[in-house]
Amino acid sequence: MVASVRIRFVTSTPLDIRRGSGTYVGIHVLARALTSLGHQVEFVTPRLHLPVYTAERLLFNRFLRPAPDFDVSVGFDMDGYRIADVAALKGVIADEVRFEAGLTRLTMGMQARCERLHVQRARRVLTTSRYSAERARALYGLPDLPVVVPELIDLGEWRSLLQANSAASARFTVLFVGRLYRRKRVEVLLRAAASLRSRIPDLEVRMVGSGPCAATLHALSRDLALNRTVTWLGDVPRATLAAEYNRAQVFCLPSVQEGFGIVLLEAMAAGKALVASRAAAIPEVAPHSVLVEPENVEALAAGIESLHRSPEACAGQAAEGARWVEQFDAARVAGLFLDAIGGSR
Repeated sequence: MVASVRIRFVTSTPLDIRRGSGTYVGIHVLARALTSLGHQVEFVTPRLHLPVYTAERLLFNRFLRPAPDFDVSVGFDMDGYRIADVAALKGVIADEVRFEAGLTRLTMGMQARCERLHVQRARRVLTTSRYSAERARALYGLPDLPVVVPELIDLGEWRSLLQANSAASARFTVLFVGRLYRRKRVEVLLRAAASLRSRIPDLEVRMVGSGPCAATLHALSRDLALNRTVTWLGDVPRATLAAEYNRAQVFCLPSVQEGFGIVLLEAMAAGKALVASRAAAIPEVAPHSVLVEPENVEALAAGIESLHRSPEACAGQAAEGARWVEQFDAARVAGLFLDAIGGSR
């Protein structure tokens, strides 16, 4: 009989999908998968919440103490940099901050310094992609590449949600899902939509998510007269998100920086064709996608148009994605995670 491993998850990531985004999803799906395999997972999260997230994060870490009752403590991203055995990076903050500006850049820079301390003192470092492993070694001065354990998706749960929340549209629908940060390059998708209006008269672009660039992007959408083409949905519950994936023909991710991209797994599992930037971890996570030059409006527009013109190519890519995503199922990745932290399946 396999012994149960007692694991402590240390994270200050907000415990909801609106603020925690893909990081929240990844951590909590992993915890459920480990529990279903018979292991014990306990979360350590901030009790005091402050208006400035970085201040909350720093204060939370200042008062963390080791927990000898656990077999292993896993700190996610910068969290646990003083006490965790394993540093599990969902992204590399020092890589992400390169694409930000203003207050976001300042506060993320502070977090990156803590993350650097974390990976240098932890006995083991994990990342979710080869891209992130290489960036962590280069930016944090690590002697070796971190171990890669990919992000995961509970395919059974997600497919049940998709089945229970059917939706359709008579228009050719492109879906974006993500936090509205500068590095997501949503403005490139908006300009591509403006270019495509005359070539795809029934085009509909639907945007799920919120973030610090929301006001700027909404203003650009108005300036481009996209009110009949682009729909801003903000943050939505999981059932509504499943319906949005069902409604779309194509999922689009114009981002120039992704440590992994759980939304790519969601789109594949929903049977959607993908158009994305040939950047960061995207090519290794979704190599079968239509990959285009980053930050190139016409290249992105051409990629979307190619799928509109060829339903056969769209269906073929969707089928390939449905096969490819099986390797990221939660139970399998949880086993890889246990091996990586020195646990047992």
